[in-house]
Amino acid sequence: MRLRLDLAYDGTDFHGWAAQPTQGLRTVQATVEEALSMVLRDEARLTVAGRTDAGVHATGQVAHLDIAEEALDQRSIAGDPTRLVRRLSRLLPDDISVRSVTEAPDGFDARFSALRRRYRYRVTTAEAGPLPTRARDTAHHRRAVDVDLLQSSAEALIGLNDFAAFCRPRPHSTTVRDLQVFSWADVSTDEEPATYEATVVADAFCWNMVRSMVGACLATAEGKRAASFTAEMLGETQRSPMVPVAPAHGLTLTGVDYPADADLAARAEQTRGLREIPTGD
Repeated sequence: MRLRLDLAYDGTDFHGWAAQPTQGLRTVQATVEEALSMVLRDEARLTVAGRTDAGVHATGQVAHLDIAEEALDQRSIAGDPTRLVRRLSRLLPDDISVRSVTEAPDGFDARFSALRRRYRYRVTTAEAGPLPTRARDTAHHRRAVDVDLLQSSAEALIGLNDFAAFCRPRPHSTTVRDLQVFSWADVSTDEEPATYEATVVADAFCWNMVRSMVGACLATAEGKRAASFTAEMLGETQRSPMVPVAPAHGLTLTGVDYPADADLAARAEQTRGLREIPTGD
């Protein structure tokens, strides 16, 4: 049986999602797998929709777990995997929450079946910095920014492009991505002046891509880079030292979208292929 888990976590005190057993670091994956293994009395291994970096948060992370149905029978969970939510809540620390557990439909793969991932980046340029109650999910950019330049530099990146300039390289991995939404909103209030949120949606993201795109927009909007900077970076074929990386704690994975159940397997097969930019006439 394959189970779908929907999770939320505060990434501040974690060294990212991925387990790092040889280094003994605290990670989200290792913490959740340990709790699952205790409840199920069997080794648990999760496959996640998107590996978040150290310090990055999630309110809509998705993972899947394969387990023998008899194991659920023995733990009085058979037919109702939602019971795992209550059991896990007793074992997990306060900075991780498994929000739901359901039986996954046929063909579901948390990583490869995904149509798109959604992120939010939150930043303030107020001299006093973020409110203490938002300091863990709001970055502090110490220079004022032009909101129109924030938006125009983001819009220049939308589409199917090679984002090599914005990605930390991984061997044998493509940096071609379909960036579907990148928009900025002024969410300032009397309590939180000069505060902005970016919504970023793509079919997938490569390592450091969102934080690098945000950093490039902020650098442009403060006048440190030319207005054409982000568009020019799309012509690069490798990671550019000109692109600054925004702090991790302003970033939150807010959701993962999947197709209809009947299309899950086909989507997974399609995603496993390398992305290529189509050539025009």
